[in-house]
Amino acid sequence: MRSDHDASDTPATPSRSQRRREALALFDLGEALLTLPPSRLAGIELPEDVRTEIAHVRRITAPVARKRQLQFLAKLMRRHADAVFAPARAALGGDAAAHRHEVAVAHRLDALRERLLAEGDAALGELLQRHAQADRQNLRALIRQARSERAGNRPPHAYRELLRQLRALESAAAAAAADSTPDDATN
Repeated sequence: MRSDHDASDTPATPSRSQRRREALALFDLGEALLTLPPSRLAGIELPEDVRTEIAHVRRITAPVARKRQLQFLAKLMRRHADAVFAPARAALGGDAAAHRHEVAVAHRLDALRERLLAEGDAALGELLQRHAQADRQNLRALIRQARSERAGNRPPHAYRELLRQLRALESAAAAAAADSTPDDATN
């Protein structure tokens, strides 16, 4: 007697839902490829017909026509093997990771700026311990000006400049850390 869940009953082709998910994933990939600048797109290995269609979709400005052409691009992409688009997915995945890192750094620097404004010299002392090359006098003046701008409800010029200074300190520290890593680990 045969059971209802026999292994031979499973179809060899994917279900309609699975095919739809794959088609939507290719549509999203096509949309993401359209957002890349042409210089970045040139560095990604893509079939020539897909590259031509991407250029064609970029020229279309009407929203409905653009969506229709984007759907055609996804249909064109479905004709190729999934492995053909692995380099494109890798490039876009790297962009997402870099973006998450940049956002995390921005949030950390913004929190540091707020801490400097709230705590003053205590937080500044900790910052100067981590970044000995920082200009204490300039940072202290920026903190004082940012506080007075905030209290006087004036435009936040010093507030923004303080963030620029913190960003410069962070990038200098990152560059120094990159330079100090040994090139040859065998020593």
